[in-house]
Amino acid sequence: MHNIVFNAVTKSYHGKEIIKQLNFEIKEGERVVLLGPSGSGKSTTLRMIAGLEDITSGQLFMGNTCVNDVPPGKRNIAMVFQNYALFPHFNVWDNIVFGLKLQNLPASEIEVRTKAAINMLNLNGYEHRLIQSLSGGQKQRVALCRAIVKQSPYFLLDEPLANLDAQLRQHARQELIKIHENCNSTMIYVTHDQVEAMTIGQRIAILHEGVLQQFGNPQEVYNQPANTFVASFIGTPAMNLWTLPINNGQIQLGSSTLNIPEPIKKLITTDNIILGIRPEKIKVTTTDKALLYGECQYIENIGHIQNCLFKFSDSLTGFVQIPSKDTQIQLGERLGINFNISDACFFDPESQQNLQLQLTY
Repeated sequence: MHNIVFNAVTKSYHGKEIIKQLNFEIKEGERVVLLGPSGSGKSTTLRMIAGLEDITSGQLFMGNTCVNDVPPGKRNIAMVFQNYALFPHFNVWDNIVFGLKLQNLPASEIEVRTKAAINMLNLNGYEHRLIQSLSGGQKQRVALCRAIVKQSPYFLLDEPLANLDAQLRQHARQELIKIHENCNSTMIYVTHDQVEAMTIGQRIAILHEGVLQQFGNPQEVYNQPANTFVASFIGTPAMNLWTLPINNGQIQLGSSTLNIPEPIKKLITTDNIILGIRPEKIKVTTTDKALLYGECQYIENIGHIQNCLFKFSDSLTGFVQIPSKDTQIQLGERLGINFNISDACFFDPESQQNLQLQLTY
């Protein structure tokens, strides 16, 4: 049993809580991403798993054992740091085998493990190269190789791709998924990059100011964000969040009205609501049958799509994502928009929570 369970885990520095009452479970063999902005507590959470940070209160279980007081060397983990932490005066081979030698493994076992890892990460021919002569991508693969040879049931990665360029990062993400599938370790991966999180994670734990905001698979956190923070953090551009008045049981959107689904109506306690709609769910139109009209004020042209920022009124703006093959929007152009209410999310303006996730059927 190689799961990880957080039971009301809290971390404080000088009396200030950095991690607040974490309660969730990472299943054995699962690939979980800890995602959040800088200062959210994701690296601190990873370091508590590794034993590099003490736990102020609560319990952390690895398998069936509470590891609060277990030192790092006895937790049987493999870890890859953001700066790789390689020995610059060692060659590739010596960097990889260093930890294995400290375990006093037989030379034959060390050689078998190391050659297998080198083959897996395409480092053949680099065994005698000094670390300082390698590129960033090659150093990253050496660091991964050094972790793989430990054959640990727990594989921890702290933003290991942060120093790579975009193209190399995409290739590295594919390699990491293959490594996990081959090794079947319980993998915990820290990043602030939502693309990495969505592509690597089987489930994503989203943190903000030390609080777990949502824990679910990529489709869940994207399509049904738990609150407005998750909605605004996941997605590029982010979900449009519009605070709108409610009149006679309907949402007032400019001069248009939108029917609120009956189950949602029962949960509304204020006279307004936050309506969330993804930019790609909105369609532009030149006809007079539109929910809302606005002027295009900014365009991000990304080749196959245009991300267009529209101003609908002095207090209402929003992004629309348009496939370039469909139409070409011009700055200053005035257009209408439409969307299906079934594609929208509804958030309580006071709690900021997604009302749909509070429904019980």
